[in-house]
Amino acid sequence: MIKNIEKSNEIVAINDKEIAILKEHFPTCFKNDGSFDIERFKETLKDKLDVVHEGYELKFLGKSYAKLLASLDTTTVITPNEEHNSQPENTNSENIYISGDNLDGLKHLLKSYAKSVKCIYIDPPYNTGSDGFVYKDNFNFTTEELQDKLSVDENQANRILELTQKGSASHSAWLMFMYSRLQLAKDLLKDDGVIFISIDDNEQANLKLLCDDIFGEENFVSNIIWEKKYSPQNDAKWFSPNHDYILLYSKSKEIYRPIQLKRTPEQLARYKNPDNDPRGVWKMSDLSVKTYSPEYDYPIITPSGRVAELPSGRCWMTNETKMKELISDNRIWFGKDGNNIPALKRFLSEVKDGVTPMTIWNRKEVGDNQEGKQELLKIMPENVFQTPKPIRLLKKILSVTVDKSDYILDFFSGSASTAHAVLEYNNENKSNLKFISVQLPETLNQKDSTQKTAFELLKSNNYPPTLDYIGFERIKRASKKIKEETNSEIDYGFKHFILNEPNPNTLDKCETFDKANLIANDSILDDFGVSTVLTTWLNYDGYGLTTKATEIDLKGYTAYYHQKHLYLIHTDFTQEAVMELFEKYDTIPHFNPENIVLFGYSFNEWSVTEMLEKNLKILNDTEKNLKINIEVRY
Repeated sequence: MIKNIEKSNEIVAINDKEIAILKEHFPTCFKNDGSFDIERFKETLKDKLDVVHEGYELKFLGKSYAKLLASLDTTTVITPNEEHNSQPENTNSENIYISGDNLDGLKHLLKSYAKSVKCIYIDPPYNTGSDGFVYKDNFNFTTEELQDKLSVDENQANRILELTQKGSASHSAWLMFMYSRLQLAKDLLKDDGVIFISIDDNEQANLKLLCDDIFGEENFVSNIIWEKKYSPQNDAKWFSPNHDYILLYSKSKEIYRPIQLKRTPEQLARYKNPDNDPRGVWKMSDLSVKTYSPEYDYPIITPSGRVAELPSGRCWMTNETKMKELISDNRIWFGKDGNNIPALKRFLSEVKDGVTPMTIWNRKEVGDNQEGKQELLKIMPENVFQTPKPIRLLKKILSVTVDKSDYILDFFSGSASTAHAVLEYNNENKSNLKFISVQLPETLNQKDSTQKTAFELLKSNNYPPTLDYIGFERIKRASKKIKEETNSEIDYGFKHFILNEPNPNTLDKCETFDKANLIANDSILDDFGVSTVLTTWLNYDGYGLTTKATEIDLKGYTAYYHQKHLYLIHTDFTQEAVMELFEKYDTIPHFNPENIVLFGYSFNEWSVTEMLEKNLKILNDTEKNLKINIEVRY
């Protein structure tokens, strides 16, 4: 399959996706020669939309390059951690932890989880100059290739290559890094899905414009202010920053509605019933409004006999007739002595079940950086991570967003705070949220004291000395702690997958493979591993990462079956196996795979063409009348 992807990547264009959408929905706007008739397109839309000829957009060096990276398919394969995944708590878990570059991770996830994720939370590098962010990639484009693919001149192509190959922490480098990832992430969201992004002032303004460009400025929901610390930073040169931002965008603002928050005891205490109203507790609400209207400016006589005076420039909220009805229905409060300025009684029984979320989240409500650090130290006292987000902050995000069984994605997983928060949220709310976490397996720097401590921890557990295994271990410890304290019936496990680039030796074998050889070679399969091929293919075909294929015995040959697909991966596919396969088609009522997928390196040309295709005609004449597609993947 790697060879197939590499060939496809050679011809990919940055606007292939957009063109495909236009061809699907506006086929009449394309001429016979493939050109696009823009005038007909405008004519199609003119009754519903105004065409804007002037506007603005975010431009930066490498924007077209970032779009190209998002358009290329990944050549990595998905290797399951079979030892971990086979543990009892993980066998049937639907939680997912991926070790790999999140650009590759997002591309793999889109194969099975497009339009499936309700909430994304990410805490990306802030590009502060001291957080270690440097953008550098390993895509080996030449100047000429970039000129052709991006339609840029030689000078700009060279500037982009310099940015990507030498490493940079410039604003353009950070934007290029984020653009491709957010572009992919958008397609993972459900129609009512949302993304929360933590950031500070270093890139907040740029990130806002970037998200406007990707999600549409009409889908901007809020810029939340989070109080991340309490004590002032006295060595600050100017002001001491004590907040971060959390940008919130929806896939479609027309569809998304935040979940109302539960009222706190303090909020409920504001509702009282001093007049013993049978409708229950209530709280006062202002009867006047700023927008002045003569119709709503009239005298109200209090029960004590005086005229209630309106504040200057204001009027009552409704007309005189409606006001008399409210007074008659005992919905206006004049105070115990009947002499106060009238106020509207808002009954708790008649208002929404919860409170609309607000945009300032203080540390007392959702925790701060110090709380996040202390939480991690409780389960990992080794002090392995500097700035984990507090669990209460992440649970607040979940509480205003998710339903009982949604997917939650964090593709900058770090110390796995989001996964930890999902476990706690499930425990507290009897939910079945599923987390998907992606973390780059960045090698730890032993010169850094915190990372050196983490290195020693991982070494003592026989883990690789990479950042992803800090989160891996945290999730295990958090699950154990919750289970010991509560024994709740939740999913405590997770499945672990590693994204791997095939090694050069394997790629050389793939390149020189000759399918005309009469004897197939299983060394390429040995290099990849059956579980890697099967996991990668099941996900590629839309079945997800936690699916298990059923082994099918075909006269000693093992095939793998799931729903509409049958996978033939091993060598030595004999004539007897072929006959057994078609016997199962004919005699087993629910055995109806419509696609037979072959690992091309395990088959020679004769075995594919002679033994399989000639038998397909037989199935067309049976009661099932199946139309079978044979696909060979290299």
